[in-house]
Amino acid sequence: MPISPESPDTDDGSVDVHIVAGVATIRFGHPKSNSLPGVLLRTLASTIETIGERSDMRVIVLRSEGQGAFCAGASFDELSAIDDADVGKEFFLGFARVILAMTGAPVPIVTAVQGKVVGGGVGLVAASDYVIAVEKASLKLSELAIGIGPFVVGPVIEHKIGPGPFGAMALDADWRDAAWGERHGLYAQVVPDAAALDAAVAARAQALAAANPAATRGIKQALWQGTGHWADLLDERAATSGALVLSDFTRAAIAKFKAS
Repeated sequence: MPISPESPDTDDGSVDVHIVAGVATIRFGHPKSNSLPGVLLRTLASTIETIGERSDMRVIVLRSEGQGAFCAGASFDELSAIDDADVGKEFFLGFARVILAMTGAPVPIVTAVQGKVVGGGVGLVAASDYVIAVEKASLKLSELAIGIGPFVVGPVIEHKIGPGPFGAMALDADWRDAAWGERHGLYAQVVPDAAALDAAVAARAQALAAANPAATRGIKQALWQGTGHWADLLDERAATSGALVLSDFTRAAIAKFKAS
């Protein structure tokens, strides 16, 4: 189910679904390092919600296109075009909706990380239930470097790894290697390469699909207990980010990043 571009000059990326024996593989892609424009975010959230509601689903596998970055986070093109706080809030709500769709899905989500993860992409990793990554899959929260903060993705990352490691990532916008990600719980398993990643993801998905669905759904619910207030919290956080992106500091930082 590819996304239709808004215009011939715009490529908003794609979201595709492949279902076999209770395992739904959702794959998103964007030509700019699998970054996430608003259209892609909306489609990804609605796809996860729709698939998760199906009674025949046992597990969702989340992947991105190619062998490069897993996700480069927010689309700088869209960030630089925001000229109104409400528009900014709506853009950041796109990440909130994906996080809520992932954590609210009744079935486990296994995510395959084949490359580097930046910004909002770390939120997708944290919102997953089981993540397998390759050794080259470094992570960083880059938001502070462009004058905003990881406000929308912050709650899900902190829920997953705790306030200490989250604070370190948020205040030091530098790379953490895959071993750091595994040590702190963002990654459940780190494997050497793409072939090992495919094998490990397939094995985990098949094991979960064969397990008692009542048990896996119960575990999923327990994993995200205490997050029922996130819809309101993330709405507030999106408003904060939407206002910050209009600052002169952030506009200059984004322009510098785009020019580099």
